[in-house]
Amino acid sequence: MRIGVFVLAAQFPGQEPGRVLADAAELIVAAEEAGFDDAWIAEHHFMSYGVCPSATTLAAVAIGRTTRIGLGTAVSVLSTHHPVALAEQAAMLHHLSGGRFTLGVGRGGPWVDLEVFGTGLARYERGFGESLDLLLGALTGGPVAADGEFFRFGEVRVVPPAPLRPVVACTSESSVGLAAERGLPMLLGMHIGDADKAALVADYAARGGSAREHVAAGVAHVADSTEQAVREIKESLPRWLEPGLAGYVPVDGRPRPSRDVPKYVDLLTRIHPVGSAEHCAATLLRTAESTGIERFVLLVEGMGEHRRTLENVRRLGAEVLPMVRR
Repeated sequence: MRIGVFVLAAQFPGQEPGRVLADAAELIVAAEEAGFDDAWIAEHHFMSYGVCPSATTLAAVAIGRTTRIGLGTAVSVLSTHHPVALAEQAAMLHHLSGGRFTLGVGRGGPWVDLEVFGTGLARYERGFGESLDLLLGALTGGPVAADGEFFRFGEVRVVPPAPLRPVVACTSESSVGLAAERGLPMLLGMHIGDADKAALVADYAARGGSAREHVAAGVAHVADSTEQAVREIKESLPRWLEPGLAGYVPVDGRPRPSRDVPKYVDLLTRIHPVGSAEHCAATLLRTAESTGIERFVLLVEGMGEHRRTLENVRRLGAEVLPMVRR
């Protein structure tokens, strides 16, 4: 089993964004010291849900401060990135890290980012497959050209090439199909439980997908008892989620999806490793058994205080990871 931390750079009320980013870099170093295999970094724009607007930039900082841990993006949003430019950045990180970098990509959402960065709603709605294929072509280092709906340019050879196969965030049948058709592993979100994850893995296989290294995201918080861990997360997490989720602003005036935050937090504590060390280990092993997924990225920032985050990382490393290693 391969276990990583999911670095959102979540900004809780009263925190300064620059300090949150500095703490996120320190969190990755602490995760390496605690024995985690990976650190996956999220990308968000214009919101407190996550204050890291460039996952590749933070990954580059982390590469310079670590020696062993894998670094990944969860995810770089293809609807607002030029796929060839993103391939160039990913290839650099692959070479500069000695092969420790994994590129995770996703479609994103219909947010105001599309307007700000000039890519537009149409590319979000119809352009993910075209962007993904250009990204894959650019990563090979071979000649790449475009004559599609959203990209048109003459043949170039991208330097440097990198033998990277991206991981694709999958939240719908269409994204599962795109990943399966290209043989790319899936990244499944923390909002769904084991049954839904298992169904997506089965759908992927039914569509002819060949990858096996799927990744599941979740929340992880360890305490002396499961009751204590659940209570702490239920008290803390809404302070971040309420204002954070409000930062998702649609680009076209459509109603913003609403979520009952207390119910969502209750769900997270029930389906993810939130509890005693024994409960956390059993939860991870249960998910692996029922879904076939053995790579996890765990959100460890749930207490909203850097000292408590580092404590959580160290306890997970010392008490939980030894029980789930295979």
